[in-house]
Amino acid sequence: MKVAKIRYNDKDAPAAFTKSLKETGFGVIVDHPIKAQLVEDVYKEWKVFFNSESKHQYLFDPINQDGYFPLGTENAKGYSAKDHKEFFHFYSWGKKPPDLSDNTKKLYDSLVEMTSLLLEWIEINTPHDVQSNFSEPLKNMIKDSRTNLLRVIHYPPFLGDEDSKSLRAAAHEDINLITLLVAGTRPGLEAKDKSGNWHEITTDPGTIIVNIGDMLKEVSGGYYPSTTHRVVNPSSEINNDSRYSMPLFLHPRDEVKLSKNYTANTYLKERLLEIGLKS
Repeated sequence: MKVAKIRYNDKDAPAAFTKSLKETGFGVIVDHPIKAQLVEDVYKEWKVFFNSESKHQYLFDPINQDGYFPLGTENAKGYSAKDHKEFFHFYSWGKKPPDLSDNTKKLYDSLVEMTSLLLEWIEINTPHDVQSNFSEPLKNMIKDSRTNLLRVIHYPPFLGDEDSKSLRAAAHEDINLITLLVAGTRPGLEAKDKSGNWHEITTDPGTIIVNIGDMLKEVSGGYYPSTTHRVVNPSSEINNDSRYSMPLFLHPRDEVKLSKNYTANTYLKERLLEIGLKS
């Protein structure tokens, strides 16, 4: 499984990026405009948050899905054990700790802006017969969306008393159109190829990992694959200490028609039920 590294400003970047997504479901962007110092500063602030007891004052709203989700809240679709992670759903309109600087919002806005361009790259390199099924241009689907979500994740060390089946993040596919993931603080991300083999995905500083979600697979009638991925537990190669990551999930506006079967809203509600975030 060869996930391409794409230089953001190369003239061949749009075609090379789309080709990697089509073949593997993933692409890695380098030499992009997101400053490494901004990413580092955001991680530092959220480390303080997850290490404080005040995080419990921001428990998630099951309707709006914003706020803090404690350890043992989410499970992968079809997997019984809960993931070994806690996380915060950051929306532009949602609840947030009052002592948080504007760095997280800056990162959120910068990634959303980048995504508009990446979706344009995908569309111009999509065959016309597939494009013809899009209810509107891909980059327009996320415009003014209230469900574009930055998920700040803390994977704590294992203490030894956890469910033996619990993984940091069990094998799953993302729900949204595409995901942008700034490099995590530790290795552990893996993707499954078409033969069922697992491959490590780089977490080199300065990279942005992009992967396809189920909504883009739905929109494209299966042309683009939503690749299964996971975050593995500590091992002899991975220290048993905290890991942090920050995926930005790009969701179309609720009313956007994905296919004859779903709008973005009906698709999202179905999946949130399946992973335990709604009841």
